[in-house]
Amino acid sequence: MNTRSRLVVPLIVAALLGAAGCATQSNSSNVYSAGQVQREQIVRLATVESVREITIQRQNNGAGTVAGGLVGGIAGGGMGGGRGSSITAVLGAVAGGMAGQAIENSQNQHKGLEIIVRLDGGETRAIVQEADEAFRPGERVRILSSGGTSRVTH
Repeated sequence: MNTRSRLVVPLIVAALLGAAGCATQSNSSNVYSAGQVQREQIVRLATVESVREITIQRQNNGAGTVAGGLVGGIAGGGMGGGRGSSITAVLGAVAGGMAGQAIENSQNQHKGLEIIVRLDGGETRAIVQEADEAFRPGERVRILSSGGTSRVTH
C-alpha cells in the first residue's frame, strides 16, 4: 500500500463519521424522544387563531464543511503532479468545504409552522413546530406541554 493510499483511507473514514454526526432532533409534533416517553404532560384545549409558514434552521455542526473539504482535497490532490498536485489539493479542499457547508445548510432547513392559539382561559400562545400536520384558523386543538416544550395536536 503506497503512502497516498494510507492517507486516503483514514480521511474517507473521518468523512463518513462526520457525516453521521449530521443527524438532528425532530421538531415534529408526532415525534417523541426517549426521554419524553411515559412522562406526564399538561393538556390544554385551545382554538387556532392563525397559522404562518416559517423555516426552522437547525444548528450546523461543521460536518458538511469537513467532509466536503476532505473529498475536495483528495480529488484535487489526484490532479497534476508535484507542486501542482499540492495546489489543486488545497483549491479542491476549499471548494469542497464551501460546497459541503452549503449542502449542510440546506439540509438543516425544515418547513415549520408558527401556530397562534387562544386557550380556553382566554390567553394567547404562539407555538412553533415542524409542518407535519395541517392547522386552520377556528380549529379546536390540544396543547401538550412538559418541561418547557409544547406541541399542538389534533
